[in-house]
Amino acid sequence: MARPLRIASVNVNGVRAAFRKGMGEWLAGRDVDILALQEVRAETDDLAALLGDEWAVLHDPATAKGRAGVALASRRTATIHRVDLAIEEDHDTAGRWLEADYDVDGHVVTVVSCYVNSGEADTPKQDEKWRFLDAFEARLPRLREHNPLAVVVGDLNVGHRTLDIRNWRGNVKRAGFLPRERAYFDRFVGAEDDPRYNDGAGLGWVDVHRRFHPDVEGPYTWWSQRGQAFDNDTGWRIDYQLATPDLAAKAVRYEIDRATAYDERWSDHAPVVVDYQL
Repeated sequence: MARPLRIASVNVNGVRAAFRKGMGEWLAGRDVDILALQEVRAETDDLAALLGDEWAVLHDPATAKGRAGVALASRRTATIHRVDLAIEEDHDTAGRWLEADYDVDGHVVTVVSCYVNSGEADTPKQDEKWRFLDAFEARLPRLREHNPLAVVVGDLNVGHRTLDIRNWRGNVKRAGFLPRERAYFDRFVGAEDDPRYNDGAGLGWVDVHRRFHPDVEGPYTWWSQRGQAFDNDTGWRIDYQLATPDLAAKAVRYEIDRATAYDERWSDHAPVVVDYQL
């Protein structure tokens, strides 16, 4: 049996700073096949130099320097990649959506590195987030039609369930946990005949995290830099691997690489690492 395909995703909060703080050591010991990054905040040449020649790098930088940016790095070259989410021309999605197809031992796997806007309730920033989520939702059925083995990974900036945020009661009016935001995820991961999710017909994608941690609080993937949030594990789960049913059925291992101590973190997010036995 071939070894599983290991896909890791993390919001690096600036890849150059992450490498200065220890990301390289983490990556060297993790045996990752496909690495998805968000908030790269660097030039493509800088990213490629940090990762090294053994990685084939795809990068969609943000229009504005020092912001956003998504990337995919792999041990194999992508057969095709796409960045277009088909949103109106005046809506800037650069640095937020990058798709690539990879041939893995005769199986084509589609991986998307996605960075959803953080938003801010009742402001133009939230309007941008709604438009992006609309395009995200419209793309999912086409992505599944393109390839039954597909996964959208990254910082999706929404906690879906009350289990996904430690202090959810105090955040129901805050971007990242607004009822309207969570309804998108009801549709993403719900099926048409799934009574738990009834806000529109479900698209049937699978939150791989909940396959391994069905009804528990967390585990979380992001902690505020303020106060004692990390030490007290007052976190949010906003980093996902959303897989098609066919690919989700092949997930054999799921891990969140939470640092053992605050001063050992190289990002405010923890990597999400999943093994898929193809």
